[in-house]
Amino acid sequence: MPHPDLLATCWTTAGDAVPLPGRDASPIPLPVRIEQAARAGFAGFGLMHVDLEEFLRTSDLPTLRRILDDNGIRHLELEFLTDWWLDEEERAESDRVLDLLVKASEALGPHHVKIGPDITGGPYDLERSAAGFHRVSEAFAQAGTAVALEFMPFSNIDTLARAVELVTTAGHPAGGLMLDLWHVERGAATFEELARLPIDLIKGVELDDGAAEQIGDGYTDTVLRRRLCGQGDFRVTEFIGLLRGLGWSGPWGVEILSETYRVRPLESALPEAYTTAARQFELVEGA
Repeated sequence: MPHPDLLATCWTTAGDAVPLPGRDASPIPLPVRIEQAARAGFAGFGLMHVDLEEFLRTSDLPTLRRILDDNGIRHLELEFLTDWWLDEEERAESDRVLDLLVKASEALGPHHVKIGPDITGGPYDLERSAAGFHRVSEAFAQAGTAVALEFMPFSNIDTLARAVELVTTAGHPAGGLMLDLWHVERGAATFEELARLPIDLIKGVELDDGAAEQIGDGYTDTVLRRRLCGQGDFRVTEFIGLLRGLGWSGPWGVEILSETYRVRPLESALPEAYTTAARQFELVEGA
């Protein structure tokens, strides 16, 4: 089998940053992160909207495109849009981020844009959410990319079944799913459910590892305790084999959110994130 294209998601290169208000901006300059990811072997790079905004304070999208090209980055992931389900008068900030990500998509040609559900405990309305999902899917389709919705056990889109219902109700070909092994293993889906998915619903895939048992609440466990691939109890190789069987050829995101990983220097952290993930594909091929 050809060597897989691995994508370092935003948190894998962000250093000491965490998806919490006021903590989500990376302290590491974006060009440094891109260079270190490429040096480690990654062919893809993930970029959070707050870090994109910071870069654009002193530079521009054509410059960013050149930096990505110069480092051999073939796949880009943009994130993270929320509140897209709200009514127009309630979503001014969401629409601002949407506009930023659409313009970035036009200039940078990402593989997909990742969007998320409501983790605040707000109500869920299928028709309202489907209308919002169709709206953003069309916006990104016009910019030449796809939308990957990430379902999470601690959100209002807490299962694969609910996510599939939303995406199919919205009915836009550019809209689909982000399959993160972490959320699958934490109870948002079963491998049997995944095996029944049509390949055209899958827009992005993320690999990681973790302990069999959750510690504390779901969100805290998610952002503090992920492990490098092969260093936990998750069925990483089975997940890869299943998705390859469905027809997924990548890129394969590697998303490591860990209180111990994030304080490591990128020079040592990124090569290990790459080699441990790549090893899982070797194990699949040698099975």
